[in-house]
Amino acid sequence: MHRWGFLTFGWWSEAPGSKVRSPRELMVDTLRLAGAAEDAGLDGAWLRVHHWEHNISSPFPLLAAMGALTERIELGTAVVPMRYENPLTMAEAAATADLVSGGRLQVGVSRGGPEHALDGPAEFGHLLHDGVTAAADAARRIALFRRAIGGAGIAEPGPQAHVHEGERLPLTPFAPGLTERIWYGAGSTDSARHAGELGMHLLSSTLVLEATGEPLHVVQARQIEEFRSAWHKAGHMGEPRVAVSRSILPIVDDETLTMFAPHLERDRMGANQDQIGEIDNAVSTFGKTYVGTLDKLEAELREDDAVTSADTLLATLPNQLGADFNAKVLAALADLKGALAG
Repeated sequence: MHRWGFLTFGWWSEAPGSKVRSPRELMVDTLRLAGAAEDAGLDGAWLRVHHWEHNISSPFPLLAAMGALTERIELGTAVVPMRYENPLTMAEAAATADLVSGGRLQVGVSRGGPEHALDGPAEFGHLLHDGVTAAADAARRIALFRRAIGGAGIAEPGPQAHVHEGERLPLTPFAPGLTERIWYGAGSTDSARHAGELGMHLLSSTLVLEATGEPLHVVQARQIEEFRSAWHKAGHMGEPRVAVSRSILPIVDDETLTMFAPHLERDRMGANQDQIGEIDNAVSTFGKTYVGTLDKLEAELREDDAVTSADTLLATLPNQLGADFNAKVLAALADLKGALAG
């Protein structure tokens, strides 16, 4: 394990106890989280993107601001649901954010999952054509996005364009190296293998769209192995990266003990286990929450096959508890990273 970062879903709510009560407070708080992660010695700040809910829906302006306020950490999306995106508009926004950050952007994409809207992409003007599946539509958008950020010619030039005969116009701005930092959020072995074949890095979350009866980390580790094998068989240059996310709640003082007590009690009662359920019409495996002292967390994470196989671990933050509280969590995660590296 080389890199540790946080992943935030960016919820805001006016519910009692919430420290993030409006969209503006969410944006300001997220910027503070990025700074706290860098100060703590962590390696990344990643945003989860959802539409039609009280959370982050337009990541690139926020990532650009995070890039301007930090100097070292990776800044990523995990993930952008591509059925909502105009690939060319997204390519311009991503390149802009990457240039602001000095080449630290990591762009995670996927088809997208269940949501509150009946057909959210259609409301954005992205209608599925007859005979085209949601997966195929997302794949087409991802392919065009990758071509555009790679500097390929896209548009037929008009009479005023200054290009050589036969050339097409590329998008601007161009962000060197960004094309090598595209990730795919895979939930199954097949999609993980396909990501490797296409030369995209792998993002795997706290659930997988498979239910074999095995623990999440065992199924996930097998997906990682298939992904890496497919990458190398396809002849891609460089090393394939893998990031897995985990819900990690470190207890380091009375305040964290109070906040995480319900999770700790479930853990003590043996109720904190991987679960089998259904999501997006697929039987899936949902991961447990890691909760406890740093010694306990270290021992448990050492037994997690997927965590030990991945090069990046993203810890999901309880962001509604606010940046002040989560700065303490981030510092604890940095200590945990150091312990596992020893």
